Amino acid sequence: MAVADVVRTTLGPRGMDKLIHDDKGNTTISNDGATIMKLLDIVHPAAKILVDIARSQDSEVGDGTTTVVLLAGEFLREAKPFIEDGVHPQNLIRSFRTASYMAVEKVKELAVSIEGKSLDEKRSLLAKCAATTLSSKLIGGEKGFFATMVVDAVVAIGNDDRLNMIGIKKVPGGTMRDSFLVNGVAFKKTFSYAGFEQQPKKFLNPKILLLNIELELKSEKENAEIRLSDPLQYQSIVDAEWNIIYDKLDKCVKSGAKIILSRLAIGDLATQYFADRDIFCAGRVAEDDLHRVAAATGGTVQTSVNNVIDEVLGSCEVFEEKQVGNERFNIFSGCPSGQTATIVLRGGADQFIEEAERSLHDAIMIVRRAMKNSTVVAGGGAIDMEISRYLRQHARSIAGKSQLFVNAFAKALEVIPRQLCDNAGFDATDVLNKLRQKHAQSSSGEGALYGVDINTGGISDSFANFVWEPAVVKINAINAATEAACLILSVDETVKNPKSESAQGDAAGMGRGRGGGGMRGGRGRGMRRR
Repeated sequence: MAVADVVRTTLGPRGMDKLIHDDKGNTTISNDGATIMKLLDIVHPAAKILVDIARSQDSEVGDGTTTVVLLAGEFLREAKPFIEDGVHPQNLIRSFRTASYMAVEKVKELAVSIEGKSLDEKRSLLAKCAATTLSSKLIGGEKGFFATMVVDAVVAIGNDDRLNMIGIKKVPGGTMRDSFLVNGVAFKKTFSYAGFEQQPKKFLNPKILLLNIELELKSEKENAEIRLSDPLQYQSIVDAEWNIIYDKLDKCVKSGAKIILSRLAIGDLATQYFADRDIFCAGRVAEDDLHRVAAATGGTVQTSVNNVIDEVLGSCEVFEEKQVGNERFNIFSGCPSGQTATIVLRGGADQFIEEAERSLHDAIMIVRRAMKNSTVVAGGGAIDMEISRYLRQHARSIAGKSQLFVNAFAKALEVIPRQLCDNAGFDATDVLNKLRQKHAQSSSGEGALYGVDINTGGISDSFANFVWEPAVVKINAINAATEAACLILSVDETVKNPKSESAQGDAAGMGRGRGGGGMRGGRGRGMRRR
């Protein structure tokens, strides 16, 4: 419970942020459930399960991490009185599983597909999903601006799902509004040698050669020993070294490439050689940036300069070096295969930009999921209320104990709208009553879309207000939370290995202290078994 209480307040558009301070003195400000869970130092074994589900939700869907932890905590809270009354946990687990299966079916039934719409319509729909995700984050104030940016980025990478195709570069300074999207690749200007400034900084339709070799004079690696009988021979050996590198450089130039990027160093000799021939080069480009350039421009990374043919060269419409804040950025735009995009984020403080990056990551994941699964449900607690109502109704038709358990499951689902109200400072009981009434009279189905209206403190039609989330988020959240709750319920006692404990000395004493104290005065709730 203590873990769930930590992230409880971060849910929703009015959610608070957490400032987490670790031993190393790093501070992280975050609203993302998974990030918070990762950074909490949790000792209690059962509580670790909650961290895992938050992480799995993060990697699978990207958003809804807080939701998952809250639901699992709430399922356990509802189960607690039954367990105390001596109900066998297996009965509870069975009912919870059935209930979750039905809940997921109901979500699928209520989901609205966005397939078959024109691209523009789809874009605006996806932007609404992104805006819903972003509304609970720090950058919620600019959600319209960022939502369109995210959608453009995801549409740009098309069907290629690899997330690392969307690069996010952080540049402190400026305001959030100065952030921009590059339809292509952008990376910081790399370390450069003399002669770099003579190189042209802008090209139209250049050919791009990507290398994985260093272009500089290399001394012999293996302790080679050369014996000379005649001092004149020494010169020929030095010449040989120079010939080798000149030969390499010459081949690069002959290939017709105008931009040469290498993952390893490009020395000063090479830099000047290229500058004389109006070629731009950059050495020590980070590996993922190089791969992104390769994907965007259609080039392939070469490990040798011999036999460089046109097929391995990439190309793009415009290459330029631009000043962003106090950094110079190399920007490739208008790429033919267009499978990549880069978002350059600006903002005042470092922590702020990092939180913005995490929020955008959530939004990007959501848009990707929505594009693939293309079904959305109403957010704002609407879908949770609807499932809750449906399960309650169904519970009445069950004979026996499990009726109570399914009811408990249904009640637990209401935690989402309740938390949304609490975080916004509304009277939760009041709003929930209105919602229940609205959903109850809607066997016809129009009330099924009503959720909490954050702005007025009443209820409103979430779907009409474009508070949407992909159905897959909810499905995954319900499944993961139920699994976690069942897992914790099915454990009847925790056994510690005494041997390892004595080895750690006071570790056990610390563990208890930390379990209670580490959760900011959680007083060890739910920690000790009575």
